[in-house]
Formats: sequence, C-alpha cells, structure tokens
Amino acid sequence: MYITYRTTHTQYFLEYLIEHCVLAVTFFLPLSLKWSSIFLGVGALLWLGKIIVLQKLDFKATPFDFGIALLVLLSGASILASPDRDFSFYNYYNLMGRYILLYYLVVNNMRSSTQVKRLIWSMLSSAVVVAMYGFYQYFFGATLSALEWVDGEQFPDLKMRVFSTLENPNLLAGFLVTMMAIASGMGYKAQENKYKIVYSALVILFGGCLILTYSRGAWLSVLAIVAMYGMLCNRKIFWLLLLLPVIAFFAHDALLERLMSIMNPTDTSSTLRLALWESTIAMIVNKPFLGIGWGAYWMVYPDYDFFINNPNTKIFHAHNMYLNIAAEIGIPGLITFLTIMYGHLRLALSSVRESIRWSSGIMLGIVGAIFGLIVNGFTDYVMFNIQLSMLFWLLNALIVVVWKQNSQRQDQNYRLKKVI
Repeated sequence: MYITYRTTHTQYFLEYLIEHCVLAVTFFLPLSLKWSSIFLGVGALLWLGKIIVLQKLDFKATPFDFGIALLVLLSGASILASPDRDFSFYNYYNLMGRYILLYYLVVNNMRSSTQVKRLIWSMLSSAVVVAMYGFYQYFFGATLSALEWVDGEQFPDLKMRVFSTLENPNLLAGFLVTMMAIASGMGYKAQENKYKIVYSALVILFGGCLILTYSRGAWLSVLAIVAMYGMLCNRKIFWLLLLLPVIAFFAHDALLERLMSIMNPTDTSSTLRLALWESTIAMIVNKPFLGIGWGAYWMVYPDYDFFINNPNTKIFHAHNMYLNIAAEIGIPGLITFLTIMYGHLRLALSSVRESIRWSSGIMLGIVGAIFGLIVNGFTDYVMFNIQLSMLFWLLNALIVVVWKQNSQRQDQNYRLKKVI
C-alpha cells in the first residue's frame, strides 16, 4: 500500500513538473531559445524519470508516427549528399532532435483540457510581451539592426522595421500571424463576451505590431486566413476585407508604398527572391532525391549564384519554404513533410465543429495558423528559424492532444448511450 502511494505521489509530482516545463518552453520560445531549450531538456529528463519510476514505457502513438519516422530518415539520409557531413549531422540531430522531442513530450504528457488551456495562455502571454517590445522598439528603441532591413531607395519613407525578440522582421511577422490566427479562432468560438473582448484586443495588438514589420508576405497570409475563416465559419467575415481600402486611405506613406509594391515587386528584396528561387530550382534539378544536405543551403549556394556573383556572400535559405525543403532533403523529403502538414491540418479541421467550444476554438486557430504558414511559405521560409520550427511542431502536437481528448469524450458518450 505504501509502495503504491509513494509511486502515485512521485508520478503526480513528476507530471506536474513536466507540465510546467512544457509551459515554460512555450512561454520562452519567442523570447529566448536558450531558456526554451533548457526547459525542453529538463522536461525530457523528467519524462525519462517518470518512465523509470513507473517501470513501463507508456508511449502514446499518433496517426503520423510513420510519416514522422520517414521524415527523420530522409532528412538523415540527405547528410550523405552534404559538402560538410559533420556540420550537417550536428545540425540535423541538434534541430530535428529537439523538434521531435518537443512533439512527443507534449503528446505524451499534456492530457487534460486544463493543461491545454494553460499552454495556449502561456503562448499568448508570451506573444503579448513580444508585441509590446516590438512597439517599444518602434517608438523608442531604434537600432542599426532595425535599419538594416529597410530598402531606402525603393521606400524612402520607410525608416525602420521592427523585429522585437526574433532578430528579423519577417520572422516576427510569421510569429504574429500565427498568434493572430490562434487568438481569432479562440475569440470566434468563445461563449462569453468578456473573453471575446480579450481575444479581440489580442488580435488588434498583434495586428498592430505586424503592420510595423512591413512584411508583405505576412500581410498576404492574414488576408488568406480571413478568407479561409469566411469560407469555413461565416461569410460575414469577408466584410473584414473591406477594411483594406480604409487602411490604405489613412495609412502612412511608407505603409501605402509597401502595400502597392505587392502589385509591382521591383525592390531589391523581391528581385533577390526571384533570383534565389532560380538558383534553388537548379539545386533541386541536380540533386532531386537526397537533396544538397540538411542545413547545407548556405554552403552550396555560391555554386548556384546566378545573381549576386560574390563568393563571400552567405545566403542561408531560399525565401520559399517548399523550394528550400526540396533542395536540402530532396523531393521525397518535401512530399513527406507536406503529407505530415496536410494530415495534421485535416485532423484539426475534423474537430473545428466539435460541440466543446474551447477545443473547437483552439483547432480553428491552429488551422488558421498552419494555413497562414502555407501561404507565407510561397514567399519566405520562416521555419528556417529554430524557434518558429519548434512552434510549428508544438502546434501539431496540440492538434493530436485535442483530437485525442475529443475522441475519448465521444467514446464515453457512446458507451453511456449504450448503457442507457
């Protein structure tokens, strides 16, 4: 009896610590990669301790285990094609390891609806800090780094682009689009007006900071998410698109110039992107199966430099998610990745109309976030950033957790009906 009590008490304590490590990972994700990684490592060790205490591996399978294993295998195989196998191997196990570890840590240890709610609020709270720091940076903290992202010749009225804690305006924009989507989904499905007001305020806060990134690809992603919500939930949402001419009318000259440049992309950023895509397609044609090697884009690019013609220039990614993945790990790797993404997206869509509104709101928000990433992927590759890649796998894990909770609830209701 004492042994059982002691084991149960220790198990509860370990689960409590694991949950708070996951919450800490989520909170620090956009703020500090170092601390986020530390809490991920501690959480993994505590999970291992829990397995040892219980003396069993209570591993929860997901519908995507085979696809994830195949992605890990194909990504690892690409190392063989890398010009620097040691670097690619180090980069591979360091990054892929943490993505998969985070995914299964969440799937196997976040079980209750209360835990999921805490995780979402931890995510949104962190996003508030990021957005507020972005506003501070714009009004009070201009730095040389903030000015580096400005094309002064093409946009003379654009003085700076904020990047907050994420080093790059486009990365910040990708993060804010994700947070806007989640807050929108939660707000749309919220039952009480006070929660609708809170979520609406968050959307406005994140949207305001997003404007200050001047990231055109992210702006297009937001429009795509609004259109998707309109088709998926309520056609009245399409009326939000009418805000565009209003924004354009009252917009600052720099914002208006940036908006208009979407229709006429002649600035250095757009020209460079087109050149990078041409180079990346050449990489894919030359090595379609294994790719050029995990994380090896910056090493291989000088051999395919048709635009800059400077061997000392380092280009780290293709500014296109699909081309970049296909180039580094091959076309089979890209297909596997897209299959995993589509599978999670479809699973989330199947739960959007769930009767439990909070879980439906989470799924709707994540659907919007992934859809935004899909659209943004045509003009950028924000998952080149470790933190945003971890966020992607975290959201996928949340889809599985909420889906499992919904399935268990439906099974219980079915058994109850049979008894009655």
